[in-house]
Amino acid sequence: MAGRKPLADRIRPQSLDDVVGQTHLLGEGKILRRLLQSGNIPNMIFYGPSGTGKTTLANIIAGLTNKKLYRLNATTASVSDIKEIVADLDTFEAMNGVLLYLDEIQNFNKKQQQSLLEFIENGRITLISSTTENPYFYVYNAILSRCSVFEFQTVPPEEITRAVNRAVAFLQEEFPEKEILFSSEAVEHIAHSSGGDVRKALNATEVCLMSVLGSEKRCEVTLDVAVEATQKKAMRYDRDGDSHYDILSAFQKSLRGSDPDAAIHYMSRLLEAGDLPSVCRRMLVTASEDIGLAYPNAIVIAKSCVDAALMLGLPEARIPLAQAVILLATAPKSNSAICAVDAAMNDLQQGKTGEIPSHLRDSHYSGSEKLGHGQGYVYPHNCPNHYYPQQYLPDAIKDRVYYQPGQNKFEDGLVKYWEQIKKEGK
Repeated sequence: MAGRKPLADRIRPQSLDDVVGQTHLLGEGKILRRLLQSGNIPNMIFYGPSGTGKTTLANIIAGLTNKKLYRLNATTASVSDIKEIVADLDTFEAMNGVLLYLDEIQNFNKKQQQSLLEFIENGRITLISSTTENPYFYVYNAILSRCSVFEFQTVPPEEITRAVNRAVAFLQEEFPEKEILFSSEAVEHIAHSSGGDVRKALNATEVCLMSVLGSEKRCEVTLDVAVEATQKKAMRYDRDGDSHYDILSAFQKSLRGSDPDAAIHYMSRLLEAGDLPSVCRRMLVTASEDIGLAYPNAIVIAKSCVDAALMLGLPEARIPLAQAVILLATAPKSNSAICAVDAAMNDLQQGKTGEIPSHLRDSHYSGSEKLGHGQGYVYPHNCPNHYYPQQYLPDAIKDRVYYQPGQNKFEDGLVKYWEQIKKEGK
């Protein structure tokens, strides 16, 4: 048994029908299945989490074509490896072209990726690459524009159950002298605890069997054995990867969308991964960006809860953070503040500024009077209601309106108050 390949490699599917998951791509009538059945294999990038079938599908595709197959892993390959493949293009073996499977393409630098361009373009090399990172961020446009991108999704538990049952049958064939039994509860637990990763599920299946494989003929894997083997449910999270930003995006959008249940869920996923700083940062920005003037105290409460959480640390930090999350999710919403500042910043970037009016300029120095600085300025606190109508914006944009009040109780009150004050100040 020493030196054996992992179970996931030993039972890797050889046909499309054996692949679990990815029904949106490989189901009957779906685009990728139609492409493969047509025999016209384009340059492709498979993008998605690990353990979702990217390498498996690439191997199946290799079997569907009569091109010479090369496999490279971008973490260890170099330009010299590409040159060796190119040198083979004129040989008899590669007369029908080359199929290059490049794993983890995001680890190729620009020069390495560009070395493939000419041969991808003239069709002598068909590229199938895989990546766990978003290719639109990590793959150079010249390569990207010549490839079809297919996104692989985490595999649902019911599909992983199929893979686990197939693995159990395979293991029974490997150990014909044993009676291998996996309870339905054990299979279900393995399927649900793998985080949508088929490889993890199969690894757990093999660990379960190895843990009960003894001198007895009957080898039974119960739920308790499966729980021990899986320890902790797998959760996809990489602070530098897509899953990190996807969870953060879902967290903030749930707060913005006033869904406390979803917001608590995504916060819990972040905290389970130990990412306390990201939770705090997103809550603070949401308090101003999405709630703002609809409930001005939201930022104060959120900041207090964040301070408490940082002082407590995990796991206790979850308590004040949960309080803040529920408050932010259920608070009235207004984005008037961010809209105002973004509109002002946009004007600045377009050069819409103008000279500061003379009456607003600094007059606290000798000679300012000769320049007319500060002259004509009226101190509002000397006027009724502490207000005096005078121009503050530069002449070039004097009529520009940046702040558009949101429709909520607090800002409605502000609008009514200032309408009355300005009416009396005329």
